[in-house]
Parts: sequence; structure tokens; C-alpha cells
Amino acid sequence: MAGAMSRLVQTPRQDLRDLTPARVSLPTTGHSVATEEVLNFQRAHAQARDAVHAALHLPSFAQRLTTELPILGEASIVVLQLRSNAPDRGTYLRQPNLGRTLHPGSIALLNPASCQLAITIADGLSALAIERNAIPLLSQLLPKLLADAWTIAPLTLVQQGRVGICDPIGSYLEVSCSLILIGERPGLSSPDSMGAYLTWSPHPSRTDADRNCLSNIRNGGLSPATAADRLCWYLRAARAMQRTGISLKEGSLNLNLAADPAKDQLLP
Repeated sequence: MAGAMSRLVQTPRQDLRDLTPARVSLPTTGHSVATEEVLNFQRAHAQARDAVHAALHLPSFAQRLTTELPILGEASIVVLQLRSNAPDRGTYLRQPNLGRTLHPGSIALLNPASCQLAITIADGLSALAIERNAIPLLSQLLPKLLADAWTIAPLTLVQQGRVGICDPIGSYLEVSCSLILIGERPGLSSPDSMGAYLTWSPHPSRTDADRNCLSNIRNGGLSPATAADRLCWYLRAARAMQRTGISLKEGSLNLNLAADPAKDQLLP
């Protein structure tokens, strides 16, 4: 019986399905999509909705950071827990601007750090992405940053944060550059995708045109090791050019990588 049923299911281009997790060339039975694919879609949609509404428990995640990343203690990088002006998840989703500004109680925790780089971790639209990918990426990235002579401000965790929350944080810490790791809008094949955004001279007046972004950091996407290497390239290029955004494109600059990390420069 099972064999007879399987013969009714046709997959027009299996070679395409082997290349991507996207829903292409779906198996069919007659003129309808196969039941298994309908159920898979419903499951993926439920996972995406769950990811959007899930909360990131900051105290637990802060404990994970200090336990799983001993380099934080070795480099005297403290972890601060902050929140935006969005009081709850529903408000955060309905009023995006609130996720870009800091709650007054969080502002009081930030003082000039005499450092070059501020790293922020925010839940964004997928706390799951942060729980799965932030620590693996930082375990690869932090040693490279310290080897490149970056001085790192207190690491900040933000609940109900949007990308723009890195601007007031970086401004209050008075750093040269900010890096935010944030959960991206879940897709139907990737509810746990994390993005990384770099902004030189962060300030609340910055726009998305002033940032560089790496997307799809996750298992099955951009690996932590590859993402760390690419972020280091962007950071060194930003330090050499004193800017990020549309004028800084990966692969378009010839950096003197043999130079002293504190004196990065562009080759003519």
C-alpha cells in the first residue's frame, strides 16, 4: 500500500530541491501539493511564529555568556543587562521605534568606557537565533578582536531591541564602532537566523545606510568561523577608513593586513 501511494507522489525537479532548503519543485499528487509538504509548511510557519513571540531571558543568557566564554573574564569584559522602551513583546512588535531607544534605567548603567568597540546582543525578532548562534560566533570572534588590538567596552544584552538600539548604546559608551548581534525576522526555512550590524561612530542620528550587515548566521547558513573572519575584515576596513555603510563594500578595498593592527591602512 505504501509503495502504491508513493508512486502517486511526483517530484518534478529533484535536482533543484537538492540545492536549496527553499520550497521549490514541491512534490505533488495530481494537481495538489503532497500532504507531507503541506504539513511541513504548517510546522515551519508555527516555528517562525514561535520564534517571533519567544522571549530572551537576560539573566540566564548572561550567565551562559560568562560560563561558556571565559575569555570575557580574562579580558575584563563585563556583561550589562539593558532594555529598550518597549515594555512587552506585543508593544515591541507593534511599535518598532520603541525598540530603538533605551529605557532611562538602562541609560543610567552606561558610562564612557574609553574603548574602541561596543558589542551588543539583542533579541530582535528571534530570541532563538541569539540563543543558538551568539555564543558560537563570539567564541570565534573575541580572540581575533583582542589579537587585532581592539579594546572592548562592556558587552550589553538588550531585551526588546531593534538594530538601531546600538546607536545610543555606542554613543553613551563613547566608542568608535558598534557591533550588534540580533535575531533576524524568521523565514519558513530558518527561524534561527542571526544578523550582525557594524556602525562606525554610533549616534542616534545614524541610519541603515551607515551600517554594514552580515546575515543568515546559523547552522545551514553562514558558519560562526566564516562570519567571524568576515566581521574582522569589516572592522579592520572600518578602522582604516573611519566609516562604515554604503561606502565600505566587502572585497572592494585592498587592506595592508600585514600592518600593525593599531595602524591599519589602505593600500593605493
